[in-house]
Formats: sequence, structure tokens, C-alpha cells
Amino acid sequence: MSTARTQPFQRILLKLSGEALGDAKAGHGLSPESVLGVAKQVARVAQNGCEVAIVCGGGNILRGAEFSKIGGSRASADYMGMLGTVINALALSEAIEAQGLQTRVMTALEIHAVAEPFVRRKALAHLEKGRVVLLAAGTGNPFFTTDTAAALRATELGCEVLLKATKVDGIYDADPKKVVDATRFEELTYMDVLSRGLKVMDGTAITLAMENRLPVVVFNMFTEGNLERVVRGEAIGTRIRS
Repeated sequence: MSTARTQPFQRILLKLSGEALGDAKAGHGLSPESVLGVAKQVARVAQNGCEVAIVCGGGNILRGAEFSKIGGSRASADYMGMLGTVINALALSEAIEAQGLQTRVMTALEIHAVAEPFVRRKALAHLEKGRVVLLAAGTGNPFFTTDTAAALRATELGCEVLLKATKVDGIYDADPKKVVDATRFEELTYMDVLSRGLKVMDGTAITLAMENRLPVVVFNMFTEGNLERVVRGEAIGTRIRS
């Protein structure tokens, strides 16, 4: 039985892939149009009173796991990927501030010239003051994905939900781009995701969410107004819960 939420969320963590900020077709680099489109949606939600934290991926700039294939160490490649997420967070921060909101970029790696180091109490204070908090550099550790960083930060900051923004309207039992009759799930348990091997988030992130009873909603953010709808509690996308 579906237990779709009907009340708005007060504090969310939005997980954005790096590709969401890249070129609309290739997903690479930083596209001013893509960054502005995301910033406008985030601004509307924040202006309506929702406290927003954001974790950015860095795949539009560099994927550590892939870059390590040239023969370098995976750890170094992952650190390079973390720096890519800082670039994305800074770009999105500027675009959100251009919409009239205050932001703070906080990083798991210390880069004092451009961002604050992540300190939980400071991040909470920023959220309570209505600032959009952008959390970059993953967990600060190699071998951990930004999905895991999102689940970790959402738990630390007491977010009511982790919103995983994608270009697909939820989780399917097969790739909807390749399989015409792929079925979309409205709701799944954490164990469903793990046992079926669904590739929506890595296993560490899902396990962390499960242990902390953190609901996850996977939705298509690139349909105009969807972020506002999901924050209002409308049943869109796929909800992952206990």
C-alpha cells in the first residue's frame, strides 16, 4: 500500500549529478543555461520556506573511477573528481544568489579561499537562516561516491528526505530508453533496491539511508516545476523507504 506524503517537506537534501549542470546533450562541461535552470527551481523552493542543502556530483568535469584507468592511482583520480564538484557548487552558488538568495559553499576538503570547511553546526545554522547550503568534495575521502556523501550529509543535517534528481521520472525495472515496456515503480523498499541490483544509487548510499530511515525520492527534475511538486509532497517519481 502506498504511503504517499501529502505534507510539504521543511528541510531537504537535493542530490544533483554533475551532468545536470553540463551541456544538455552531452552532459559535459558547465552550461550556463543548465546551471541557471537548476538555480531557478531551487530558488523557488527556498523562497517558499523550505531549507535546502545540495550535494553536487562532478561527472561533467571528471569521473575519478574512469580517469584512474589511464594507470594512475584511484585515490588521486577521486580527489580530482572532488575538486570538480567544488567547481560545480561554486557555479550553482553564484546562479542561486543571482535569484536573490544567500548561499554558502561548504567543502569536505579545506579550500579556504573559495569555501567554508564543512562543520555540521555551521551548516545547520546556515540552513536555519534560510541560506541554501551547497556541499562539495563528497565525503572528503576517495572510493566514496557523491551519492554516499548525499546520504551522509542528509542524515547529519536532519533532512526529512534525500531527493535524487535524474532525467528519468523514477526507477524502472529496465532501462526505459532501451526497453519500451519497462515498468516504473511508484514505491520500493531499500532492500528491494539492493536485492534487485537497481542502479539508482550505490549500495553504500542505500544502506546508509536504510540504517537511518532516510526516505529517498528519485524524480525527473528536468520537467519544469517537478522540484516544487515533490517538495510539496506530491507523489511523483519513485519513493524508497523501509
